[in-house]
Amino acid sequence: MPDSPVPIGPLLPEAAQHYDEAREAGRLESGANRIELARTQELTARYAPPPPAIVYDVGGGPGMYAVWLARQGYAVHLVDAHPLHVEQARCASAAQPDAPLASASQGDARRLEFADDSADVVLLLGPLYHLTERSDRVTALREAKRVVRPGGVVLAAVISRFAAALDGMRQGFFDDPDFVVIVQRDLRDGQHRNLMNKRNYFTTAFFHHPAELASEVEDAGLTHAATLAVEGPAWLSDRVLERWDDLVWRERILSVLRSIEAEPTLLGASSHLLAVARKPS
Repeated sequence: MPDSPVPIGPLLPEAAQHYDEAREAGRLESGANRIELARTQELTARYAPPPPAIVYDVGGGPGMYAVWLARQGYAVHLVDAHPLHVEQARCASAAQPDAPLASASQGDARRLEFADDSADVVLLLGPLYHLTERSDRVTALREAKRVVRPGGVVLAAVISRFAAALDGMRQGFFDDPDFVVIVQRDLRDGQHRNLMNKRNYFTTAFFHHPAELASEVEDAGLTHAATLAVEGPAWLSDRVLERWDDLVWRERILSVLRSIEAEPTLLGASSHLLAVARKPS
């Protein structure tokens, strides 16, 4: 599809193009992304109240987490900036008629069309990547605080400052001088720019240093409970991935990841980090 001529909500044209090509659909079911899926699901289940409860999945993409939560008995409202993702989420919802989404709509994480104190859980599992200015990220977190009930949970995912550098070592991308430039800027200021739009290098985003996330959460008026590693270092091991479908093996790996998820010296080795926050009662 052609480049988008103007931003789609918070998405810059290059990010909109990245998702135009349906790169998100099915992503979590392949490769190292399967670790991200398993860990994000278990962390969400750990911190969300039991169903029935109301969940706002903001930046919910094609609906992988939203439809999974709906199957657990949650009332899930998905919001995403990209119309393709909203349509994909609606299709995923229609495919499980006994547990559909409560709604799926296009929107902006910085300006949610939900009432104050109306959700039990707010998921921000993507928007903070694409809001490259700190003020916009704090605004999105503040909106999550507004719509979640007092004492409610906000789970916000970010990409680690070191993710591209580590992925480049794992996959051999450092043969490409363009990739070297990308990583140099990542490490300098967290501003990830794939100006050549090379498919494997992601798109315009902000990559967080592990120490930065808590202050953004607190500046939004939320109480920061923890910053946790999602995949930990497991995503870097081909041996882990080769045996991921072995349920006994998988549980052994997940058990280790739980044990080290809050270890400060290892947070940066994870591709993704998850902030656990609550709205003050």
